[in-house]
Amino acid sequence: MKPTGKITGIEGQVITVEFDSGNAPLTHDILILKDDPSVRMEVVSSISETQFFCLFFSSTDKLYRGAEIINTNSPIQIPVGEEVLGRIINIFGEPIDGKGPIKTDKKMPIYSEHLTYEDVATHTEFLETGIKALDFFSPVLKGDKLGLFGGAGVGKTILLTEIIHNVVTLAPKRSVVFAGIGERSREGQELYETLLTQKSLPLISLIFGTMGDNPAMRFRTAFTAATIAEYFRDQSDRDVLFFIDNIFRFALAGNELSMLMNTIPSEDGYQATLASEMGSFHERLISTEKSSITTIEAIYIPNDDILDQGVQSIFPYLDSTVVLSRNVYQEGRLPAIDLLKSSSSNLNPDLIGLDHYQTALQAQALLKQSVTLERIVSLIGEAELSAEDKIIYDRAKKLKNYMTQSFFVAEAQTGRKGKFVPINTTISDVKQILEGKADELDEEKLMFLGELAEARTNK
Repeated sequence: MKPTGKITGIEGQVITVEFDSGNAPLTHDILILKDDPSVRMEVVSSISETQFFCLFFSSTDKLYRGAEIINTNSPIQIPVGEEVLGRIINIFGEPIDGKGPIKTDKKMPIYSEHLTYEDVATHTEFLETGIKALDFFSPVLKGDKLGLFGGAGVGKTILLTEIIHNVVTLAPKRSVVFAGIGERSREGQELYETLLTQKSLPLISLIFGTMGDNPAMRFRTAFTAATIAEYFRDQSDRDVLFFIDNIFRFALAGNELSMLMNTIPSEDGYQATLASEMGSFHERLISTEKSSITTIEAIYIPNDDILDQGVQSIFPYLDSTVVLSRNVYQEGRLPAIDLLKSSSSNLNPDLIGLDHYQTALQAQALLKQSVTLERIVSLIGEAELSAEDKIIYDRAKKLKNYMTQSFFVAEAQTGRKGKFVPINTTISDVKQILEGKADELDEEKLMFLGELAEARTNK
């Protein structure tokens, strides 16, 4: 007979339960209500030898103090395998797309042991997204982690969706996992319809814990998605593309739960366990000799403050960063990427090639010079610049405009046909701009082009 206990306290999504000292549950065990087995909660920490905090995953209407609960002696188990591709599920692996049950006997717990150092491997294969600014300034290798940073409404989700479109279309042999953590259900519906239209849905498994769900559901969404990615990496020996929108909401959900458990916060106001929570998730998304997990995650920046501790806790796990700027967005250059603040540890001649590396450094140097010139122009006008400074200022504007791009997933909104630009074309075009071979072109004609040659054709 499975051990039983009782509920002693209810505060939001955090439930306090009590068991006899000999029947204490383990961390992550799922407890069910004796009167209604569909009511589930998860043990997360102990208060004493007999009392424990649990996370509750739905409305607390059916709970009351003294209610009897049963320990299932098992953590959350979810279905895995080919059957979850093309489906939308919640943290329990239950379908929420109206397509009926997922027919598979393969199940895995949503928590796993981290790989050992001997199992971890690095890869040097370049992952081409076809997005000029991203591939050129923040190149991504197979098995990397890329962060898309930005405040509200600057284009994180549409950039993420464009990457999915471009990369999945190019690499149909990869399995794709999408974790929707704490974002709007409307955006999830739009993504689903986009994938359906593009016929990419059969390659993707979507796990949603939306903004309207309680913090316990949002917090565990990340672990459910990581489990599916691990299955394809370890059991199917496939390369996996793992997309997250939005990892900041994961940190926020953990903070909400810690406040309900009355834990002492750190000086910045976040939970003291923030770093370990980020680590327990990100350290699962790593590569082996046989296969890899490439992670691309959107990170919301509250109040456009990139120094927010919730944002800063993500940086240590990233290989490449793309920073979206509100100023660039307001200037009408899309994607609104801040070319100087975006960076990558892959900007190394041994990884991306000497030509790409040297051209990227020269482009960054030009953009840095133009920052000072922009301040001068804003005060006294462009006419007061020296002839040499005018050339630098003009080429920097052309480079920024060249890095704009029309997206396939936004064709209906913009009326512009999407562009996929190979990295070799981008390097060649940037070199032409730096060397003055595009000086005769009108800077406005470089907006939303694919290749530089299009500006000459359309003169």
